[in-house]
Amino acid sequence: MKVTPTELPEVVLVHTRTFGDDRGYFKEMWQASRYREAGICGPFVQDNLSVSKKGVLRGLHLQVEPSPQGKLVSVLKGSVLDIAVDVRVGSPTFGQWVTECLSEDNGCQLWVPYGFAHGFLALEDHSIVTYKCTAPYDHGAEIGISWQDPAFNLVLPKMNYALSQKDADAPNHDVFIHRLPRYSS
Repeated sequence: MKVTPTELPEVVLVHTRTFGDDRGYFKEMWQASRYREAGICGPFVQDNLSVSKKGVLRGLHLQVEPSPQGKLVSVLKGSVLDIAVDVRVGSPTFGQWVTECLSEDNGCQLWVPYGFAHGFLALEDHSIVTYKCTAPYDHGAEIGISWQDPAFNLVLPKMNYALSQKDADAPNHDVFIHRLPRYSS
């Protein structure tokens, strides 16, 4: 596996190795010591799976104290534009974002650590996304932030987006400013 930092150094792209032949392919999705060497330590305590039609936009979401959560995101089928936004108050990169195309074909994963809001846009029908989480889901610690927050100026491909009502109604980050994580160098 190869790890490539993004423009937000804490968010990294993981290039997994695929071993294929005429029967199909094999891929190692997680191996504790290899990922620990790359700075992705976990522990991972919950796995999630999402299936989306083309144009489905999920996010931006994060979990804060007392259940801060990091995510290792993979695509099993189809493709998505994965999104990470730095929402750590006081961070020199606060409000900055990265997008990476994750697909079945490229086999990449994105590590989205605590302090970054996460979302994705399905680029194909029946895109299957899985992500390992460092904390279990905690409704009381969950924050949903509008993907249209003007502080982020997030740019996504033009298409008809389909959002859940919860995501469509998500407020801008300033509503949660007192709950957002604080940056520490």
